Amino acid sequence: MRVGLIGLGRIGLFHAETLTRLVDDLIVADADQDHAAEVAGRLGSTLGDPWSADALVIATPTSTHSELLVRACERRIPVFCEKPAAPTVAETIRVAEAAERGGALVHIGFQRRFDAGFAAARQALLDGELGELHRAHLLTGDPRPPAPEYVPRSGGIFRDCHIHDFDILRWVTGLEADTVYAAGANRGEPFFAEAGDVDTSAALITMADGTLVTLQGSRYNGAGYDVRMELAGTRATWAVGLGERAPLHRADDGGHPDQPWPDFRSRFAAAYTAEIEAFLAAARGERDSPCTVRDALAALHLAEAADLSRRDGRPVQLAEVTK
Repeated sequence: MRVGLIGLGRIGLFHAETLTRLVDDLIVADADQDHAAEVAGRLGSTLGDPWSADALVIATPTSTHSELLVRACERRIPVFCEKPAAPTVAETIRVAEAAERGGALVHIGFQRRFDAGFAAARQALLDGELGELHRAHLLTGDPRPPAPEYVPRSGGIFRDCHIHDFDILRWVTGLEADTVYAAGANRGEPFFAEAGDVDTSAALITMADGTLVTLQGSRYNGAGYDVRMELAGTRATWAVGLGERAPLHRADDGGHPDQPWPDFRSRFAAAYTAEIEAFLAAARGERDSPCTVRDALAALHLAEAADLSRRDGRPVQLAEVTK
């Protein structure tokens, strides 16, 4: 396969390194042509027109996603795009309609679906090993905050960070949310508050069947990168993210990780490779899209509801943001 990659920033370069191991020819492009030339030379890829390839990977800034995705759909080029599909609900719907109108394959990058732990928990729930699900808990903690200039254009902690939690919640449980009650706090640098954002978050989500879900997040989890999920059922409780590198000090026995996860790339390295492999298989016609634009839209609806709840200080029904 010949695959085009647009965008060679932090995540784009990560995908480029993965793709060079998986495809016959990787065609790279970036707004910074000198940087693109350096990456092409270092990885042995091609500097050229990515739109001439058999499939396309988009790793550009969020503000460019919708236009690039619509263009790919119109050309019926199989396309993988980093989350989110677009920064707003309206633009995401536009992309979804373009994909459905043209019959194009679009895969939005929610890599947690390809993590072995989350996949095993989902299967255990499907197989009935947990019994009836009554409660779930989600946590995402970044070890350090993003750059100050990134925060105003990030969309806020619920859209930028917790959208992964919202997607994996739907995927693992198979349930849709009904109501969200969210809160946030500013405990660190002032640039979060100046952008109308928070650096610490919490939410209570009531699913359509009554299952209760709690959510926590932080931009200042100094112990390391921490992503966890707990599923409590009538027969068993399963946890994801409690491996030997989880950045937790055990008060009971004094244990602690020798090498806690430092960032999302190391924690989900295998999942990132698996999701690109899944996209390539879908582009070859061997499977359906693993995560459609409609899936991305559903996660965004949850993020919108959580952000509205935080700002208004009240529970928000999903119906308020899906009209």
